[in-house]
Amino acid sequence: MIKWYEKDNENCKGVIISSRIRLARNLSQYPFPSSIDDRDAQQLVDDVNKAMFTANDYAIQLFEEIKMENVKQVDKIAMMERHVISPQFIGVKKPNTLILSHDESISIMVNEEDHIRIQSMQVGMNLLEALEHANKVDDLLEEKLNYAFDDKRGYLTACPTNLGTGLRASYMVHLPALETTGQLKFLLDAIGKFGLTVRGIYGEGSDAQGSIFQISNQLTLGINEQEIIDNLTTVTMQIVEQELIVRNKFLNERRLEFEDAIYRSYGILSNARVLTSKEAMTLLSDIKLGFELGILKNEEEKQINIFDLMTRIQPANLQKIEMKHLSLKERDIARATYIREKIVKLVK
Repeated sequence: MIKWYEKDNENCKGVIISSRIRLARNLSQYPFPSSIDDRDAQQLVDDVNKAMFTANDYAIQLFEEIKMENVKQVDKIAMMERHVISPQFIGVKKPNTLILSHDESISIMVNEEDHIRIQSMQVGMNLLEALEHANKVDDLLEEKLNYAFDDKRGYLTACPTNLGTGLRASYMVHLPALETTGQLKFLLDAIGKFGLTVRGIYGEGSDAQGSIFQISNQLTLGINEQEIIDNLTTVTMQIVEQELIVRNKFLNERRLEFEDAIYRSYGILSNARVLTSKEAMTLLSDIKLGFELGILKNEEEKQINIFDLMTRIQPANLQKIEMKHLSLKERDIARATYIREKIVKLVK
């Protein structure tokens, strides 16, 4: 089955890569994950599995359970690189499990920071569709489980910042033009006034590799789901508009230098024998921009999914492609080879 991140993305000229909804839920009869013992943690896993899969054709057909205790460390990291699970979920020592849709667009992490983390991802600017899928799973579970809920404070969560709706919405965006000119810093500093925050490609504490950022809401208490989405979308679209303005300015005023930078990146990627992850992401960011602006074209004249390529050349996913453990040097060589083979087929 095609994965969500493999699908074509024509939204906002590719500036908005993906939309994500995350719902935090807890069960009233258990302590929060930070305090729960192994016995209760396992019972909670069993409760969620029973609620999800018992007499439920929707779940049985579209989802599978992955017991994290049986998953190798490299496979856990590969899931994180594909945005299936959070970095925190990798290090959980207590019984935990993952319920994952076959296209990897919906994941249910059991015993993460909260008892249940429902995540829904969609390509491009599709927050409402992501919310619809997340709510469907949430409603299914809430019918059979006793959620921790307070009439005044809403859904009770391990972190007070998630109280209320328990909803975090985010857009993953590609902002190379704003980053290059230095304008991005001022925009990102300003969005905190709107109750939003900006993180790197893998969330809190991560770097913005390849000029890719996540913009998400900070507030969940006292505002409803629609208000959260509307506020996030309005501010994100203003940033997208500024990115497109700067791109067009580059094309109109410095086209030769702009094209030269993109073709230089293509030249390196199509010939390099060794590439670090950071360098590859920077160069692929240029290639992604080149396709979005029509500077680069491919034989079939169709949308090119550079983000999928960015995902596949991350350390753990690269080792899965090679089907063996690779040292740091071996990964850099394998990454260059993999990109070289792919990139020459993309550009005509």
